[in-house]
Amino acid sequence: MVLISAAVCTKGGKTLISRQFVEMTKARIEGLLAAFPKLMSSGKQHTFVETDSVRYVYQPLEKLYMLLITTKASNILEDLETLRLFAKVIPEYCKSMDELEIAENAFNLIFAFDEIVALGYRENVNLAQIRTFVEMDSHEERVYQAVRFTQEREAKNKMREKAKELQRQKMEANKKGGKNPGFGSSYGSGSSFTPTANIGDTANYIPEPTKPTYTSMQKTTSASAGAMKLGGKTRDVDSFVDQLKEEGENVSSVAATTIVKAAAPISSSAQNTEPVHLKQEEKLNVRISRDGGVQNFELHGLVTLNISDEKWGRIRVQLDNKDTRGMQLQTHPNVDKELFRTKGQVGLKIPSKPFPLKTDVGVLKWRLQAQDETALPISINCWPSENGEGGCDVNIEYELEHTDLELNNVQINIPLPINGNPIVSECDGQYNHESRKNLLVWSLPIIDASNKSGSMEFAIANSRPSDFFPLHISFASKTSYAKINVTDVMLVEDDGPVKYSVDTVFFSENYEVV
Repeated sequence: MVLISAAVCTKGGKTLISRQFVEMTKARIEGLLAAFPKLMSSGKQHTFVETDSVRYVYQPLEKLYMLLITTKASNILEDLETLRLFAKVIPEYCKSMDELEIAENAFNLIFAFDEIVALGYRENVNLAQIRTFVEMDSHEERVYQAVRFTQEREAKNKMREKAKELQRQKMEANKKGGKNPGFGSSYGSGSSFTPTANIGDTANYIPEPTKPTYTSMQKTTSASAGAMKLGGKTRDVDSFVDQLKEEGENVSSVAATTIVKAAAPISSSAQNTEPVHLKQEEKLNVRISRDGGVQNFELHGLVTLNISDEKWGRIRVQLDNKDTRGMQLQTHPNVDKELFRTKGQVGLKIPSKPFPLKTDVGVLKWRLQAQDETALPISINCWPSENGEGGCDVNIEYELEHTDLELNNVQINIPLPINGNPIVSECDGQYNHESRKNLLVWSLPIIDASNKSGSMEFAIANSRPSDFFPLHISFASKTSYAKINVTDVMLVEDDGPVKYSVDTVFFSENYEVV
């Protein structure tokens, strides 16, 4: 089928949103949409109308119509199937079928339409995949939201405790007939504090540097001078450990060092060093069976362009694609597809127009799905066996499958039975037992070709082999999984060189052994 346009319109013929998928003038599309109300017949739920040049396929949605305009040569059965998918997308983002709700969610609906159809042809996607693609979930955003939630929770707890203390002091003062303590004596003499992430939550996210919610007036200078800087010297780690111990946590310096080092790449990667800055981000979702075999492998990549100086707006980006694994590439609709296909360059369809300034513009994305274990960047083999004493001996090993990758801050989270106390006899790297979350966290700062394999052995009483699954693995890398790299940036006018910077990040969004 060739889909010309998708639109949502009222029963009176007013177009609310419309998305065009092929090259056609605006006047032509408006004319086709304006002709639709005059052609449709009443009393039908799922139907179509044909003219000399196009076919209208539509479905009523309460007071609205979901309308597709296709060529007459398209398969009507495929048209109806595509129409049903479009009709399912609208309730996904709109609570009610009215003009106001459609207008408020217009951008999400258009993004969803783009995931269903590309260049006029239907993509093989379902509703769940569309939802995932439109959300474009950000790891950094989830980290920020988690840290912020923890800060707010800790600050509220501290304030409740302080309020109870003030109330108790007031009651004692009333009993003795003394003067009520004011805010000056209570807060002025107290020391400042910095709300921090609970150490029990570090298995799910990497904490960022936290800022004080409030600080006492007398201690402002000393508190700011001695503030902890993540990724700094050893005294910063010790300060972090002491702070956690004051809040009732039992944590080792080794575990805190791992947390501090893990947080550093997040803040350092946000600096644009040149007026033309490109970011290449890849996220990986993997589900592996404990007995071997890949249940799900899905890689999503995105290249974004950020230009901070208007004199570099009219440029082309040269890419080198050496990948041979069947990566599915898709350029932005405004990018010249023929230029990308023939020369591997990313440039606008209209060369005289510049790229948008001071904003991240997605220009290229790719996807890879696989069922072959050779696609895995790292393999994990967990082998628990009963020891005849009511417990299990567990052997876990990892191996880097792609030696051209360098994985940083690798963390393997191993679930444990409730109140289990593991006895570790051998471990490459570091480990930390988080008793409150029943987790054994195995941490490795770096895994590369020189350190591509390692193992851990431990024993635990009152356990069964199934207690140690699912395992969750997280890592980050500055090496691209897809062999797609930016090699040059040049001006459109004379192919002159342009200074640019590239930030590459490859990370696991969800990597588990079940």
